[in-house]
Amino acid sequence: MDDLDHRLIAALRQDARTPIATLAEQLGVARGTVTNRLGKLERDGVIVGYTLRLRPDAAPDEIRAWTSIAVKGHQRAVVRALLGEPGVAELHDTNGRWDLVAELRVAELAELSTVLERIRGIPGVSSTETSVHLQTFRS
Repeated sequence: MDDLDHRLIAALRQDARTPIATLAEQLGVARGTVTNRLGKLERDGVIVGYTLRLRPDAAPDEIRAWTSIAVKGHQRAVVRALLGEPGVAELHDTNGRWDLVAELRVAELAELSTVLERIRGIPGVSSTETSVHLQTFRS
């Protein structure tokens, strides 16, 4: 990846729905260049999907949980699988006992159970520990 790829990804992080023409104008390149770069980033697995992000208070009934994940073997394949999991809102690389921490967001407990089953079924996931978000304290 070069500087243009990094700037393209940064622009998409701000708004993944930005039209190709607007991206091209922002980046100072042709529309075809943006289209080709996006295609390559998708084929290479750098971009694995486009998602919707909500303000934390926009979905008050949403169940949030954090799952700590231990990985056995190649972490890259596990990360790729987790990024394709609809219940995973964010994924973080960590150190210590756990290799990864995934923030999960679901509508109900039954869905949380299903997401956890799918995560535990990913080849390379050796163990998990999940904490459900109960409330947030702010100063």
